[in-house]
Amino acid sequence: MVAWNQPFYPLYLWAAVGADKIAPSFLTFISTPIFVAVPAVAKRHALAARILLSLTGIANGIVSTKAFGVGSGVEIFLVPCALIGAALFRPSERAFGLVIVALSAVAYSIPLRFFGEPLASYSAADNSAMVGLNALSAATLIVFIGLLLSGAMPAAEQRGDQAPRRK
Repeated sequence: MVAWNQPFYPLYLWAAVGADKIAPSFLTFISTPIFVAVPAVAKRHALAARILLSLTGIANGIVSTKAFGVGSGVEIFLVPCALIGAALFRPSERAFGLVIVALSAVAYSIPLRFFGEPLASYSAADNSAMVGLNALSAATLIVFIGLLLSGAMPAAEQRGDQAPRRK
């Protein structure tokens, strides 16, 4: 889902802040090949895929926060990363999940002075528009994870990546 949606982010940003301020969004494409590789990795090693997905999301969150600044709210994407760590690792993999949660929290807590100024000049109105865009996008990811956990999207179970969840 992330790999499919990521190429459209510059278009969403263009609609939110204008074409002259989207150049930093192209940095998010650095992670696209890794997000694309996650399903292939999952076929061979489900744990490695969950770790790869989480770590790539965290790294993308850090790069995006540098690119757009903390005023953009882009670090909200670290919440779905933490959710993956908290909910999508099996009990025997709990240590990996807790590390993902901790890394997400650490990344979210990186001080403003580390990031410095964003790579483009964004006004308060631009930041407000980006906060809305990023919050909606992160909420969509959270809902998608919730649907996976609820069994409403049983594709992972059919592939054999997880044992069926029973109530």
